[in-house]
Amino acid sequence: MKNFPRIKRNAGVSAAMLGVSALLLSGCGAAPEEENGGSEAAATDFTGCIVSDSGGWDDRSFNQSSYEGLMAAKDELGIETKEAESQAPTDFANNVDSMVQGGCDLTVTVGFLLSDATKAAAEANPDVNFAIVDDNAIELDNVKPIIYDTAQAAFLAGYVAAGSTQTGTVATYGGMNIPTVTIFMDGFAQGVEYYNEENGADVKLLGADSFVDSFENRAAGKTLTQNFINEGADIIMPVAGPVGLGTMEAVVEANEGGKDVKAVWVDSDGYETAGIGQEYILTSVMKLMGEAVQEVVTESAEGNFSAEPYIGTLENGGVDLAPFHDQEANVPEEVKNAIEDLKAKIISGEITVESESSPK
Repeated sequence: MKNFPRIKRNAGVSAAMLGVSALLLSGCGAAPEEENGGSEAAATDFTGCIVSDSGGWDDRSFNQSSYEGLMAAKDELGIETKEAESQAPTDFANNVDSMVQGGCDLTVTVGFLLSDATKAAAEANPDVNFAIVDDNAIELDNVKPIIYDTAQAAFLAGYVAAGSTQTGTVATYGGMNIPTVTIFMDGFAQGVEYYNEENGADVKLLGADSFVDSFENRAAGKTLTQNFINEGADIIMPVAGPVGLGTMEAVVEANEGGKDVKAVWVDSDGYETAGIGQEYILTSVMKLMGEAVQEVVTESAEGNFSAEPYIGTLENGGVDLAPFHDQEANVPEEVKNAIEDLKAKIISGEITVESESSPK
């Protein structure tokens, strides 16, 4: 069995390479918006609700994907829905409480950062059900974790990046030093390491401990990416929500300037969602959050709520590698051929991909 060591990280947030401070947006959270589910809503007598983190519904990442999952359940079941879009972390508790006060049967909270607010509301309202995306720290009968072993799919992306780089240098960085970010970075690093071991290569990885301490500061992501490019990296994976759009701006500008630089997107298929520079996206490490949220809402609406965690893996299709799209010709055939074999070995346990952030 091929085992990689667990990568240990400090519990606190590492200092960003650029020294960028955490950005807290001012203003209050948006008031809950109610949407009627049509003629079938009254028959179901169920209200599914959702609260975003500060990235918002149009983050082209995990908030947006989770929201689309709730909307898919609404369309299929005819349930009623409510939503609250957080503008800053100070909105989390009020927004979650507003869903409870609004009569929600199930409230989905999106992101690790909402853990404290979700736990407090769940403890105070044991008859109300919750589901939280990207957090497994709450052990209550009325809270269902929706979590992902994204290190598995990120390993594949790291292997692809290492096998496709022209400069011999790739890079990654995170928005914040939290488990749902570092799990991507750890898997990516192990994929690069595995490529080097299997092919006698020496691909360098930059930024494995770099964080910009924000999910909103696109300028910080752009500057850090430009620094990576100046150091020779030609493939960069941001794990930073909307901050990753700053990476895409830098990638577009680099290509317009005559360089050949690509990016790896995370959470969703960036070719479909990023909205900028998608032609330069090599692949994406996908968490199928929309499908998971839809499944959890549907089970709850049918009276089958369970606090047992949903864990997305390569085996159950909860995580996966996106197609290469416009970059198909730039991925060597031997790398493409290796991916399905590596995927099978991870599923069978022959290759173990883990980080300190892997689901337990």
